[in-house]
This record gives sequence, C-alpha cells and structure tokens, in this order.
Amino acid sequence: MSDTRTPAQIEADIISRRAQLAVVLDEIGVRVHPKTMIGDAKAKVASTVDRTAGRAFVAVNRSVSDVKAQFVTEEGSPRLERVIPAALLVAGAVALLTLSSRPSSSRSSRRKRR
Repeated sequence: MSDTRTPAQIEADIISRRAQLAVVLDEIGVRVHPKTMIGDAKAKVASTVDRTAGRAFVAVNRSVSDVKAQFVTEEGSPRLERVIPAALLVAGAVALLTLSSRPSSSRSSRRKRR
C-alpha cells in the first residue's frame, strides 16, 4: 500500500494531528488539575447533600402529615376524641418534669441542718 500524498500534505497532516493532540492534552490537564478535581468533588457532595436533604424533608413532611391526620379531620376540624387525651398526657408529663426538677422542701431543710 503506497502513500500517494505529497510531503506537504503529510506535513499538514502532522501539524493538524499535533493541534488535535494539544487540545486533548489541555483538556486532560484541566480535568486532572487539583482545583478542578476539588470543584468536581464539592459539586458532587453538594448534590448528594441536596438530594439527602430533599429526601429528609419529604420524610418529615410525610410524618407530620400522618400525625396531623390523627388529630385533624379532612375538613380541618379537630378530632376531640384524640386531642383531649393527648393534651392531658402532655400536661401530665410537663407537670411531672416540673415537680421532679424542683428540690422538695424536706430535702432542702435536711441539707441546711448538716
């Protein structure tokens, strides 16, 4: 198989290939540059965080909607048969926490005597 190109055509081919190779090497240089790699990593992490935060928001929103459905009808009126017992439980828990966090008067007087 003989090459019928002239030396000028061969030289032009070589120059063209060198230019293409220079472009490819520049692209590789940009891709492996530390700043580019760090930027790509940051973008990937940010994307992952956004996706995770979005999923968390959807899960929390679903949970809140489920809890709300337990205490409110579809029309928006409260379900008193569920709201009143829940309110009493919360009030009792707050009262217990309040009473248990205050030192009793008998314990205080014993400490003073010592």
